[in-house]
Amino acid sequence: MTEREDRQDISDLLVRYATGIDSRDWPLFRTVFTKDCELDYGEIGNWHGVDEVTEFMDKTHEMAGHTLHRLSNQAIAIDGDKATARTYIDAVIMFGDNQAGVNAWGFYDDEIVRTAEGWRIARRQFTSVRVATFGT
Repeated sequence: MTEREDRQDISDLLVRYATGIDSRDWPLFRTVFTKDCELDYGEIGNWHGVDEVTEFMDKTHEMAGHTLHRLSNQAIAIDGDKATARTYIDAVIMFGDNQAGVNAWGFYDDEIVRTAEGWRIARRQFTSVRVATFGT
């Protein structure tokens, strides 16, 4: 594969994360991470393995209304079968009534590896920049 193709595949991987959460498509969401992934979302939580993080996201979003995870400024660096990416996140998580919610801004720092199934996130660090409620 060319570096351009790898970059596009990694960009698609990052968007698949947002799509999986927002559509509550947990089989799709699982395709984002390695089986033994490690995620550190600070005060939100830490998870080891795709099963743990998927279970948390499913339960957390079960009572939520609409969600919008918008990703931007993807800075991707590729080195063979490994890559890093910093991606800005602007997330809207509506409460169940879809009248009020939380807006969260921050960024993800990812360590990504090429697997037999394609690129997958092995490690993720989420840094929160600002969280604000609205509509309350």
